[in-house]
Amino acid sequence: MTTLKHHDPLCVYDVRATLAEGPTWSVEEKALYFVDIVEEKVHRFVPSTGERSVWTAPDRIGFLLPVEGGTFLAGLRDGLHRFDPKSGQFESDTVVEPEHPGNRLNDGCVDSKGRIWFGTMDNGETHPTGSIYRVLRGKDGLEVTHHDEGYTVSNGPTVSPCGKVLYVCDSPEQRIYAFDVDDAGELSNERVFATLTEGYPDGIVTDSEGTVWSGVWGGGKVLRFRPDGTQLEPIAMPVSNVTKVTFGGDDLKTVYVTTARKGLSEEVLAREEQAGSIFAFTTDVAGLPQRRFAL
Repeated sequence: MTTLKHHDPLCVYDVRATLAEGPTWSVEEKALYFVDIVEEKVHRFVPSTGERSVWTAPDRIGFLLPVEGGTFLAGLRDGLHRFDPKSGQFESDTVVEPEHPGNRLNDGCVDSKGRIWFGTMDNGETHPTGSIYRVLRGKDGLEVTHHDEGYTVSNGPTVSPCGKVLYVCDSPEQRIYAFDVDDAGELSNERVFATLTEGYPDGIVTDSEGTVWSGVWGGGKVLRFRPDGTQLEPIAMPVSNVTKVTFGGDDLKTVYVTTARKGLSEEVLAREEQAGSIFAFTTDVAGLPQRRFAL
């Protein structure tokens, strides 16, 4: 692979996805997994060899999170599904929000205690029917608990390195919220962590120092915020719709960035031919290792 530079994005996988999201780094495979929500695809990319694999999901897929044993838990339109890349098969596990048929699952993360946090959203992106949920392993299967509501497009979420702060976006509101998280996984003290004035906060992650990294939809950049809310210098991207980042490489200092073509005019796409592709650059502070959900 071409040598990457500090905070200087380079296209490493010219996939031109409609809506690439949910990047996840596999340390064991040295591979990047991500989804294309609109095209209902799961992608796997090995940067060192250029190897690429694609699987078709049974519906729109918002996130893909690793579980013990080499499989994944995926958030599809209707709920949580198990995905095995060896067979390429999806198996429905838990239906979420059957009372909101217009909603879908959108984004998720695994915290330091092995719990999954995910959000739902209105698939039409107009009604505040989305919520935030927590997933634990229960005696009889997955235990899904509702924790907050009123989101039109929930994004993130991500958890601080200490596990005591949960960050969640409501993208149309241009806000990133923070909650305190106790040992039992209960949320309290909701507050506004950051407000954007240009573009919309999309997927967010934290690095090993607790800095919050946010893709900016319609903003052509990656934003970073210290834990106290101080904004650091933005990292400019060559495409408008920046969806999320993850940290990879042996030292977790390579930043992989997913992007999207969705919503861009033909005129803009003519200027941004690689929109929807995967970009990468190096950074000084390592990310956090991808945590696994304990099924």
